[in-house]
Amino acid sequence: LTQPDRPAGRGLKLTPSAVKQLALIHNIPVLQPRSLRLDGKYPDEALAAQTSLLAAQLDVLVVAAYGLILPQWVLSLPRYGCLNIHASLLPRWRGAAPIQRAIESGDSHTGVTIMQMDIGLDTGDMLLVESIPIEASDNASSLHDKLATQGSRLIVQALHALPHNTLTPTPQPEQGVTYAAKLDKSEAALDLT
Repeated sequence: LTQPDRPAGRGLKLTPSAVKQLALIHNIPVLQPRSLRLDGKYPDEALAAQTSLLAAQLDVLVVAAYGLILPQWVLSLPRYGCLNIHASLLPRWRGAAPIQRAIESGDSHTGVTIMQMDIGLDTGDMLLVESIPIEASDNASSLHDKLATQGSRLIVQALHALPHNTLTPTPQPEQGVTYAAKLDKSEAALDLT
């Protein structure tokens, strides 16, 4: 699953996500529903996605920067649930732009949290958490790359541990919750990217 192709570049040509590009190279089927809500604006697309996901008999769904809220039917579908690779030390910077907000706020550290997804926005139990320093030379791009490497290593670790039941779900603390609001066009001039 990935977001629908979006206009990009000077010509605003419809461009597939990196996930779709890689999947196509490896002949992996791709679904791009605009919504997964069966009662939403695009119920036919959601139903088609549900039919495909049910047929796949999923063990686990891994979510990384997907950008859509997963409804309960998706969260309940895989045997081991849905795991999210989130680029912050939850509960700090829940939401869409955790890397940029950490830099903007002058945080000294960030990291990756592998979490068990629930119906809330980045509120699920933490399974793995690992911190890294934010260097003075980091910008959103360099920090993204560091966190992507860290996240890929941690999700593989989590996936290997799932069948052995060796991950300990830890509820997120109620203190320290912050929200990483999506960047808007007026913030484009900020040196966060």
